[in-house]
Amino acid sequence: MLSCDTTIWLTIFAANTVLRVNIDQIEPKNTRPDFKVQIVEIARPRESLDKKCTFQNLILEDEQECQIKVVMYANEIEQYADMFKLLHTYLISTARVKVSPTSYSKPIHKFYWILDKETVIEQIKPSDEVEKPLPPPTKLNITSFDRIPLLMVDSAIEIDILAIVLHYGPQKNAGRSHHRCREITLCDNQKNQFLFTQWEDFGEIEGHEIASKMATEADLLVILGRMLSLQTRYNSTVRVNPNYPQAVALINWAKENKTILLTCPSEKTSTSSSIAPVIVTTAGQQLISIKEISSAPSMAIFYVEAKMAILDEFQDFCVLQCSGCKQKKRTNDRKDFECPKCNRKTALVPRCSFQIDLIDNTATITASISAELGEKLLSMTAEAIFDITCTKRQSLSLDHVHEMLSNKVFEIQLRKSSWGSSNIMQATLSILSYMEKQHPP
Repeated sequence: MLSCDTTIWLTIFAANTVLRVNIDQIEPKNTRPDFKVQIVEIARPRESLDKKCTFQNLILEDEQECQIKVVMYANEIEQYADMFKLLHTYLISTARVKVSPTSYSKPIHKFYWILDKETVIEQIKPSDEVEKPLPPPTKLNITSFDRIPLLMVDSAIEIDILAIVLHYGPQKNAGRSHHRCREITLCDNQKNQFLFTQWEDFGEIEGHEIASKMATEADLLVILGRMLSLQTRYNSTVRVNPNYPQAVALINWAKENKTILLTCPSEKTSTSSSIAPVIVTTAGQQLISIKEISSAPSMAIFYVEAKMAILDEFQDFCVLQCSGCKQKKRTNDRKDFECPKCNRKTALVPRCSFQIDLIDNTATITASISAELGEKLLSMTAEAIFDITCTKRQSLSLDHVHEMLSNKVFEIQLRKSSWGSSNIMQATLSILSYMEKQHPP
């Protein structure tokens, strides 16, 4: 029996009241509650790998900063195109709940949503006095540059990065399948550099946006890359100068340190090179030995101190490539030809390219050097090299090169690239920059 001073609090809900829950409470059979979320990422629509459907990915975040991926397909993409805006807030219920696959990536949530015509979606306007929009997001799961090589040994891992764009290379073809790509040299606030490759339409669409802004804006750009990996490209997004506190801080730091940052990469871009020749020092950069390169992962830039020597004097010191798309051709005949990629008749032009050996006290390894860097080392233009080696069929005189390289140690910036199957992988090293090491007086 209750005493006279006992108080009982009763909460009476209206008949049409809908339960409000958070993303971490999602269950496959519990889709009726409202979820108050905001869109923190919108990928552009893409075709599936088998070309059978068009889909679009979004990332939603609730009041507790829990996140979930959302997928829409062709009809819904068009239906919600005008409604869904980045950083806007919505009430969503009755979305289809699916278990996130883990075979090719580590999902941000154990479930993901599919939005269809039966999903109930209500946009919360900024002027709404009952339901207030969520505040701007602050949560980022950023992977630091020093951890990337450790994580990238697993091609299924997807990571997020926040970085300054130092250099953006031209579009080129790479690998045996000649996939289109662009390479970006990125930097963090510790001045660590990393090579980021955008493949196929990412290089053409997002890449064009980055290149255009770099050409017109005075300050260095900052990009937020989400769900990047070695293997999957369909989940990835790249956003320029995102409005996150971490990004704003990095943008301001880049402004203050722009002069220092640009003393590493050269502002001169070579039209005949996949990445501009850059002169850097290893000050502040972690050096590795040549012996360690063979076991180091790809997708990174390495710095070594080593001697350089051209041990193979009878190799080809130049190649012919299309003057338009820069695709290398296995020929020494410079006659005009129909380029299938450029879709027009074009000329072949010579490009300096050869192998050079790098030697330190741990091992010797062979790397390639090309374009303006190679011409500088040989003190010859690509046209002159082609004339001697291909037209006149003579060997290059390398005495002056041997003398110049003799007993000198160089600070060298290298890029490691790998291709092949999971069982057989091949790797190549390319010299991105070099300079003679200065010994203190």
